[in-house]
Amino acid sequence: MECSKEKIILNIGGVRYETYSSTLQTFPGTKLCSLTDPRAPSIYDYDPTTKEFFFDRSAEIFSYVLNYYRTKHFHCPIDTCRSVLKEELAFWEISEAQLAPCCWLKLNNKVVQTEELNIWDENEQNDHQCLIVQTERRDLSWRTRWQPKIWSMFEKPFSSISAKCLAFVSLLFIVGIVIIFCEETKAQFEFFTANFTSVGSSEVSHNDHEPYYHQAAYLLHLELFCVLWFTFEFSVRFCCCPDKKLFFQNPLNVVDFLSLFPVYIELFVAGQIQRMPSLGLWLGFVRIIYLLKLLKISKLIETPLILKVLCYTLKSILREICILLMILAFETLFFGSLFFYGELLGSHPSYTGELHFADILVCFWWALITLTTVGYGDIIPLTPFGQVTAALAAIFGMLTVIIPIPIFLVKFKSYYDIAIFKQKLERNKKH
Repeated sequence: MECSKEKIILNIGGVRYETYSSTLQTFPGTKLCSLTDPRAPSIYDYDPTTKEFFFDRSAEIFSYVLNYYRTKHFHCPIDTCRSVLKEELAFWEISEAQLAPCCWLKLNNKVVQTEELNIWDENEQNDHQCLIVQTERRDLSWRTRWQPKIWSMFEKPFSSISAKCLAFVSLLFIVGIVIIFCEETKAQFEFFTANFTSVGSSEVSHNDHEPYYHQAAYLLHLELFCVLWFTFEFSVRFCCCPDKKLFFQNPLNVVDFLSLFPVYIELFVAGQIQRMPSLGLWLGFVRIIYLLKLLKISKLIETPLILKVLCYTLKSILREICILLMILAFETLFFGSLFFYGELLGSHPSYTGELHFADILVCFWWALITLTTVGYGDIIPLTPFGQVTAALAAIFGMLTVIIPIPIFLVKFKSYYDIAIFKQKLERNKKH
């Protein structure tokens, strides 16, 4: 208690500072912490008369250093040269990585709002949270010891070598079942096409469809093999999941669960499919959910920094994107209708055979393509009024697309600066 109340006087460049010994002991291993050692007066410039330590350093920066020891949050003045700050921090044995994100970005002339920093941190926390396993359990049962390991192996592809191998196997099965789905769709289409062209023909027999049934059975067995693996994987992940409710809140897990049903349903009603081919067609339509399993590949690939920044940027400007789409929809309706009535009413009788915009929906298609500056040229104006309308639509479309670009670039640059800072911060902490 007496040691914590002991005061230490510091003279930094002629400016006198007085603080408690316990304050300097906040960060062990630093130079200020060593001043609390009884041998410090013999090591540093100590004046026994005034009982103060003297350091010929910047008093302005030291005030922020001392405040860091008091609050554990290190900020710095904006007008400080980065080289000077780095030199002062090295003298006081403080890592530059301890600098607050807001000050680091200002020091590097990066204009970032506090709201963007908070959004980035929230997104990072949500990305890394991923059903954290509770380890504060006192029982030493088999489930408690092995559940975190099995969960990490199935849920975190880069946590270990076995997790990487398992992720590679899952990737092969996902790609395999998508290929099987495409082949099944092709075979069903050919089968129904053959049935449609042979309606009313008395020469068509069951033997004519024998190759299709063999191919369908072969593909079904391959699909069943893949689904059995998905069933095993889903069951293990569900049993080892620490929070079942949070598990099913993940859309990818819902897709995994729904993708297990089509092949089992087909096996259950296999006899009825031969009598009702349309039932097999509907089951094939349900198999489209296999394509959604491709989204799981994003978890098996380490997301590059630039894609993560792009994702966070799109989330932050979602409101602006919705407004832009509303404006684009209004312009499509306006210029499409204007083009339709202008061309229809102002067309010359000699153009009657060449009119290809008699449908309002076709004119909406033309307006959307023109506003987005794609311009396929499949629909063109034939009257002067239509040409003026087309010119206005092109100009307004160009302005609609160009004006939001600076907003996107500013947001993207802000998040990119934050991402670079976070990377440097993690790298410095590791060293």
